Amino acid sequence: MIVTTTDNVEGKTVATYCGIVSGEAILGANLFKDFFAGIRDVVGGRSGAYEEEFRKAKNAALDDMIAEAQALGADAVVAVDLDYEVIGGDQKTLLMVSANGTAVKFA
Repeated sequence: MIVTTTDNVEGKTVATYCGIVSGEAILGANLFKDFFAGIRDVVGGRSGAYEEEFRKAKNAALDDMIAEAQALGADAVVAVDLDYEVIGGDQKTLLMVSANGTAVKFA
């Protein structure tokens, strides 16, 4: 399955637009990761724990979007957009990623 942020795929002609497809993932970052990420933020540097959680959420959202496109018989998903949100407050932080695009079939 071709997945791209562009509106088309070079060398391919879109024959059918199957519709908008999407995938969402919401993952919780556990207490220890939150604690160590907070320390990292104070002393500087990158937070590997959060980076890994964002990566997992992105992959899960893309996988769900691709599965929806495959169910429609699509060859590709074009114009993919990824959105990231942090949900929650002091007690629980949730990471939300949504992937949206247009499923297409080629001629």
